[in-house]
Amino acid sequence: MPPHEKPLAPRVQVIGHRGAPAFYPEHTLASYARAIDDGADFIEPDLVMTRDGVLVSRHENEIGGTTDVANHPEFADRKTTKRIDGHEVSGWFTEDFTLAELKTLRARERLPALRGTAHDGRFQILTFDEIIDFTAAESAIRGRVIGLIPEIKHSTYFRERGLPMETAVLTTLGAHAYTRTAPVEIQSFETANLKFLHEKLGGADAHRQHPNMRLLQLIDTPDRRPYDVAASGGTLAYAQMMKPEGLRDVARYADAIGPPLEAIIPRTNENTLGTPTGLVHRAHAAGLEVHPYTFRPENRYLAREFQRGNDPNATHTAGLIAQIRVFLAAGIDAFFTDDPAAGRAAVEDFASPQ
Repeated sequence: MPPHEKPLAPRVQVIGHRGAPAFYPEHTLASYARAIDDGADFIEPDLVMTRDGVLVSRHENEIGGTTDVANHPEFADRKTTKRIDGHEVSGWFTEDFTLAELKTLRARERLPALRGTAHDGRFQILTFDEIIDFTAAESAIRGRVIGLIPEIKHSTYFRERGLPMETAVLTTLGAHAYTRTAPVEIQSFETANLKFLHEKLGGADAHRQHPNMRLLQLIDTPDRRPYDVAASGGTLAYAQMMKPEGLRDVARYADAIGPPLEAIIPRTNENTLGTPTGLVHRAHAAGLEVHPYTFRPENRYLAREFQRGNDPNATHTAGLIAQIRVFLAAGIDAFFTDDPAAGRAAVEDFASPQ
């Protein structure tokens, strides 16, 4: 394997991870607007379902930590405990609310100890339709195409409760002129839903029938299994999916993989960047692009050589840019970042290996 890898993509894409949550609460209009203003090629809405079958953008279906629902006495009796993807979770859940009820709530910062609470209470929960309309308007104003990279969350869980998300996502995308032509990449940590979408989009003929649509297989830590695999008694773990044969299997239904950063360049015991694993090279050999997650500007998320000062919560934009460029040299094709401006700066003037 060469010391550097050339991307498969003709141009490395900057993905605004849930918008620009380094500056505004994730999945809010302000966060998406900041990401677009800062040069993101794509913005990312995580999608969950309401009781009345509407797609809304939240990191999880449990919203006790990302909204002010706990301050609404009329919803106190909605607090409960559920088993989500094999784990007990307590709180309030989108599938127990209608869209009208969710619209009475306001967003809160998911990481208040890290990023403060100055914007809490200012922004509504957004529907997927509203995000598409906003992106289309921003694209028209700015004269550039802005892609969407929605993530389907807890697909098996919602389907078991009579709220299948995949068809709803395709229906919503098809209902908007913008998303019938603009770049769209649907992502999931599960596998069956992506295979279903691949067939719905035309199977082997999907790229000709829907040239703007792509699918991204997200990768979790190696020892875990996609939840749909675990729920059906399967044994396929993410570690197997990152081997050459596993990557070839993924390439039969997806266009890219989205691994954690450490799957590409792991950290050493001293919290410095170690030796690349070769995953990018293996994925490219299978015909898959690599879109890792997530670059964040705070010291606690940076490798030691890119940090500045001793405060783990302090941001170091120059260090983030430098760290992203190490991964660019490893051949990544796109990347998720909480600070799209830093991502854009990292990509600009970077000379990829030839």
